[in-house]
Amino acid sequence: MTGSLPANGNYIGVDVSGVTLRAALVSNAGEVVQRREAPLEREAVAAQIAGIVAELRDAAGIVAALGVGIPGLVNRQTDRVLVSTDLPHLVRGNLHTELMEATGLRVELENDANAGAYGEYQVGAGRGSRDMFYITIGMGIGGAIILDGKPWLGASGFAGEFGHITIDTEGIECVCGNTGCLETVASAPNIVRRTHERLYRDSTSSLSKLAVNKDFTAADIAREARAGDDFALMMVERTGKYIGAAVASVINLLNLERIVLGGGVMEAGDLILNPIIREAGRRAFQPCFEATQIVAAALGTDSVSIGAALLARDAATTMTR
Repeated sequence: MTGSLPANGNYIGVDVSGVTLRAALVSNAGEVVQRREAPLEREAVAAQIAGIVAELRDAAGIVAALGVGIPGLVNRQTDRVLVSTDLPHLVRGNLHTELMEATGLRVELENDANAGAYGEYQVGAGRGSRDMFYITIGMGIGGAIILDGKPWLGASGFAGEFGHITIDTEGIECVCGNTGCLETVASAPNIVRRTHERLYRDSTSSLSKLAVNKDFTAADIAREARAGDDFALMMVERTGKYIGAAVASVINLLNLERIVLGGGVMEAGDLILNPIIREAGRRAFQPCFEATQIVAAALGTDSVSIGAALLARDAATTMTR
């Protein structure tokens, strides 16, 4: 590719990390121009992305590149998805080639946590920092590192697996094969599991509204905690302590300027953020802790799609120089 990209060009970012596909048309400055959402068609991801890209291009004028955030391990050198528990057929196929052929655009594939981190760093809660660690806590737990303004991917491209920090050596088995990973206690499904277990063995928990709803979710726990339910509040705070202990390890190891926490679990707001900060402060080396800001993410469900679009923007811009 030669020439230069127009300063007023747009980019498309797509997030396929949940049950809903989210896409955004993003300006060169990182502003969302238009959004699209649809239930994710897991067996036809490439075709669905191509269709939504076509819709956004109709209203966009110039679209310079496409970025896609994927739940799994992505090799940026080969443009292949190596591991994806949620979307295993992407490993067998070649999403990158399919999308380039279907859209005619330059395509960048990236791990969803890395994409979310880049979005927050560029235009969200990480803006203005030099170095940042991003944590996303939802159905799973991911992490990403930004050093000197660039994603730091590690030797094999898979740095930032925050959810697989061991937090309880006597804990339950994780999907990764280890036992006691942070994800086994602090991801949304495991918060629900721990809450169910506590409801069954703690007679005082019968006073909680959660006790009459056997199919509650992590969002329900957060809502009841905000409404003043003592039991739900206790579960949120204990989850915050687990996360805070893991955050302290990151602070001690990397001494970063800012840590940004996003994902659905963080919808509990200060009820979970404050315990995270307290526990991190209790466990981290104090000079490192005092140099680190721990904040909630700012972009919400747009973080991955914005970040994927901006990664595509910067990759395309580099190629034109």
